Amino acid sequence: MITEFLVTPGEQPKRLDVFLVNRERDISRSALQRLIELGRIRINDHAVKPSQKIKPGDKITMDVPKPEPLELKGEAIPLEVLHEDDHLLVLNKPAGIVVHPAPGNWTGTLVNALLHHFQTSGGTVSAIGGKERPGLVHRLDKETSGVMVIAKTDQAHRHLAGQFKLHTITRVYEALILGLPKKGHGLIELAIGRDSKERKKFSARTSRPKESVTEYKVHQRFGKLAAHVLLYPRTGRTHQLRVHLASLGHPILGDPTYGGHRVKIIEGLEIPRVMLHAKTLGFQHPATGQVHEYTRPSPPDMDAVMQALDRLAPPKTIRNA
Repeated sequence: MITEFLVTPGEQPKRLDVFLVNRERDISRSALQRLIELGRIRINDHAVKPSQKIKPGDKITMDVPKPEPLELKGEAIPLEVLHEDDHLLVLNKPAGIVVHPAPGNWTGTLVNALLHHFQTSGGTVSAIGGKERPGLVHRLDKETSGVMVIAKTDQAHRHLAGQFKLHTITRVYEALILGLPKKGHGLIELAIGRDSKERKKFSARTSRPKESVTEYKVHQRFGKLAAHVLLYPRTGRTHQLRVHLASLGHPILGDPTYGGHRVKIIEGLEIPRVMLHAKTLGFQHPATGQVHEYTRPSPPDMDAVMQALDRLAPPKTIRNA
């Protein structure tokens, strides 16, 4: 499929791949860079590099090939399906499973489980994300559990991706954090991006900061030892919740990447994983226009940690949280 863009007057100079990633939300930046290097994206009919700066008046031509047949194999990994129809599937992702294949995780992923599910049920899956990310509109980190939506058609994928882009999706997370915030309710506004020194981390120390906003409410406290918080992300940056809570001085329990060793063992209590759960997901159905909302309670391992914290420091529920 060939798409053309005309760079309009007033457009600020920027890299070609950066310009396109803001207009083609369904294609990742790395995928765009590969298309540029293959000569499938050109400026004024000339082959260029991803770092080429665009300027007003440039005509950008993008030739995206049809998706290749999926080479990944389906695997009989159990799925907790909350809803499924001809357009989408909603599931409760368990902690410990990687969402999509990548070097070091080519098997045992959520995508492998989805491929098996659709192969056995006769269903389809959107190919917009490419062979490694079929149907994936959004993702959760490996150790994060909770509600996800999967697109089964390209139309549903575009519709849902648009809702994520416009931040009209309802999302509620819950987390267990180290210590107790001074305020029971607050707003964290901290622009973040890939860390300029540690490339696997995200932080405010970045050359490409992106606006990031998270609302939080303390739901339960365990003395001054820890707290159970509800999180309402207003933007959807990578590692946003983990970085924002760490910026308050209250990193998520079990998250040594942003909290160091102090969040792995609390008063002798070993924390098994990052204590973050995607509790609620709400969206407009791409076919019917109706609002769908799905909620799953915290999983057993998270409940077990809360019960142990209860014994260490009896909690106090915050009213009107």
